[in-house]
Amino acid sequence: MRPSKGRRMIPASIKARQRPTDLSWQRQLAEAISSPAALLEALGLDPAVSAAMLEAADSFRVRVPWSYVRRMRYGDAADPLLRQVFADPQELAPQAGYSADPLAEQAARTAAGLLQKFHGRALLVTTGACAVHCRYCFRREFPYAEQADTPRWAEALARIAEDRSIEEVILSGGDPLTLTDSRLGSLTQALSRIEHVRRLRIHTRLPVVLPARVDDGLVAWLRQLPWPTVMVLHANHANEIDAEVRAACARLAAAGVTLLNQSVLLKGVNDDAASLAALSASVFEAGVLPYYLHQLDRVRGAAHFEVPDVEARRIAGELAARLPGYLVPRLVREQAGAPSKLPLAPHFPAGSGC
Repeated sequence: MRPSKGRRMIPASIKARQRPTDLSWQRQLAEAISSPAALLEALGLDPAVSAAMLEAADSFRVRVPWSYVRRMRYGDAADPLLRQVFADPQELAPQAGYSADPLAEQAARTAAGLLQKFHGRALLVTTGACAVHCRYCFRREFPYAEQADTPRWAEALARIAEDRSIEEVILSGGDPLTLTDSRLGSLTQALSRIEHVRRLRIHTRLPVVLPARVDDGLVAWLRQLPWPTVMVLHANHANEIDAEVRAACARLAAAGVTLLNQSVLLKGVNDDAASLAALSASVFEAGVLPYYLHQLDRVRGAAHFEVPDVEARRIAGELAARLPGYLVPRLVREQAGAPSKLPLAPHFPAGSGC
């Protein structure tokens, strides 16, 4: 791709072809960009590059809502939001240590669509659908067709009901908020009949990439839930947080939801303390508390995003030196079979005063 010099606003001619933000979230989701050529055209980048993207997009297709594209810098091939969704030919290069299932989730499966990795919690893979296809996604090759659809929820719910150690249910995917409000309501109504479930957690990227999803129907569903509810958002860069996202977060908080943010440390996106400090400040101003900073899960096709542990620990140390503790996410790595996320201690250089 040919980056431009400096930053440019999206020209009016391009804006005219973009979809308005007052469409329903379902319509916006249906009209998301799904081809490399359309993405490059929207950003004024060299269309010839799309040919190099096609093979990578064949193995894991491009999908990105217009609301997210509008936050990218026009003409900038190095834009940190674009890099997260750009089908890079590097994805096709084999890399030792990278696999289709880096967290051995198939071994953690206890029922169709149900994963039990850690004590007291169960993760329900509610759907394979996402609003955006992040190129570093550790579930990019997950067998959703076998494990995540409504008819199979019965098996997962039965397993949760019979295991009284499960106090928290995590709705994941894909992205659970791509489900309609009625399907979400049916699921949580069934969960509400299981007495030992005490908390609900929702992992989602939609309030960030498609904030229109936080509509009256979703808020009404959240308000009637019988448990304390935590929503873990996923933003990796401060440029992802705009006025629409802040408004969506305000509606979620007003519905009584505790909001956390988790990020992935990504080379070329947020692999410096200044970017991460700006992200923490941005999400906090939106009413969201920084939670985790994940080291990359080594899924096949994502090696070009990896930041070595020694560098990650140095960045985490510099971040901790810049911010108050409540704004510093915990640097962690998930390891298959471990009883919890594994913390990586920040590195503070000698004489840093930290």
